[in-house]
Amino acid sequence: MTSGPHTPAPPAPALPEPAAPRAGRREWIALGVLMLPLLFVSMDVSILFYALPAIGADLRPGSTQQLWILDMYGFVLAGLLITMGALGDRVGRRKVLIAGTVVFAAASVAAAYAQSPGALIAARALLGVGGACLMPSTLALVRNLFHDPGQRARAVAVWTTVLATGISVGPVLSGALLEHFWWGAVFLVNLPAMALLLVLAPLLLPESKATARGRFDTLSAVLSLAALLPLIHGIKELATHGYRPLPALGITAGLCLGLVFLRRQARLAHPMVDLALLRHRAFGGSVAVNLLAMAATVGFAPFFSQYMQSVLGKSPFEAAMWSLVPSLGVLVAAPVGGALARRFDRGYVMAGGFLVSAAGFLWLTRTGVDSPLWTTLAGSAVYAGGLVAAMTLANELALGAAPPERAGSAAAVLESGQELGGALGMALLGSVGAAVYGRDMNAAVPAAVPDAARETLGGAVAVARQLPHRLGETVLASADRAFTHSLGMAAAGAAAVMTGAAVLCVVLLRRLRTPR
Repeated sequence: MTSGPHTPAPPAPALPEPAAPRAGRREWIALGVLMLPLLFVSMDVSILFYALPAIGADLRPGSTQQLWILDMYGFVLAGLLITMGALGDRVGRRKVLIAGTVVFAAASVAAAYAQSPGALIAARALLGVGGACLMPSTLALVRNLFHDPGQRARAVAVWTTVLATGISVGPVLSGALLEHFWWGAVFLVNLPAMALLLVLAPLLLPESKATARGRFDTLSAVLSLAALLPLIHGIKELATHGYRPLPALGITAGLCLGLVFLRRQARLAHPMVDLALLRHRAFGGSVAVNLLAMAATVGFAPFFSQYMQSVLGKSPFEAAMWSLVPSLGVLVAAPVGGALARRFDRGYVMAGGFLVSAAGFLWLTRTGVDSPLWTTLAGSAVYAGGLVAAMTLANELALGAAPPERAGSAAAVLESGQELGGALGMALLGSVGAAVYGRDMNAAVPAAVPDAARETLGGAVAVARQLPHRLGETVLASADRAFTHSLGMAAAGAAAVMTGAAVLCVVLLRRLRTPR
């Protein structure tokens, strides 16, 4: 039967959404190339933990200079991430990556052969500049290499795992090198990887940048640096030394400049940070939960390191090697989390990962002076596995929500949130641990014992060496008990943070799909 002249034609069938192009062998090899700078940039965050005594013996820095040698790299890296991410969007991410490689290599040589504390601090600052060029470029290039959501999820899982592994491997590599070479070797180890990257990046990495993104806003770059530097530095100073007027003033100034920066971004036609993207649940929610994840990770890390060395009596190299064991939890949990997210709502899967991490931290609240080492390592593996699995999904969700032309800026905002979270975690959990340790020591040791023993575990060790044998043993035993109690309370705080992250995942990130 034919339709009449006035019979409406049936609607045309909806065309299926075109499938995103899949990456081939070249893209996966390019991902391996991108992991080189990421590994070494993340290693340099922690590689000086065990090299500082050798540097102190050679260059004789003052206490303030020693802190700047340790922290300058992270401060500059955090302060320039947004600037370098936006610069990569405009001039080309591969260009910024290669420029960062050259700067990072040159700064590594300068740091290795520094003849004074000031020269080493300057070289560490230059390393931070190079690292700020490299980190957002690696994640932005992942966004532009892998368009298929499933493949991009696996690539981001690799990125997150390498980032976490680099921070763990830094102390191990430092300890191994210091057993055979002088302290400058911890910087020169960067050179072979940077040389390989300079050769392979032009061959394997495609150039990508935004089209018609407007002029680079220098004032926004200055404001972002001026806001983040005093904010992160002030938080770390308060975590280390308690309340002081100058760090508190720095935090206040940083927050005020941050508000000025955000107001300027709202008025610009081509902003450095897209505030509309931050208001997007997938991106803004992922930044928030990643901030909490890094707060728990970085805030708890010093407790684990001190427990291994000062309470259990492990050498720096032994402690660093044992600290790699929890990475096994990461290797198992990250792919499991990705597989679950393909079958279930990723918001609930991420919440489950954070709750697993909270369970691992709660396990560690039972750590005592005489606890078997395997129990501490098992709890650490559980919390690390759940946390990195959730972070991987958050990174992938945020990166998928960002348009390709804004990938560099989006990656920089994500990483800046992680840096800020790490500083907040040190302040929060460090303050909890210090309060518990001081209270327990005040109750356990005689009033005649110097105050340094009541402030830190390291101070108690130094004081005990100068006391009569029996009293020194009493101080050490009390300090070990007080420290493990403070570790347990810090772990409880980290568990609370992870529970909060799980709640945020359910509230903000459920029923979201990664856009193609």
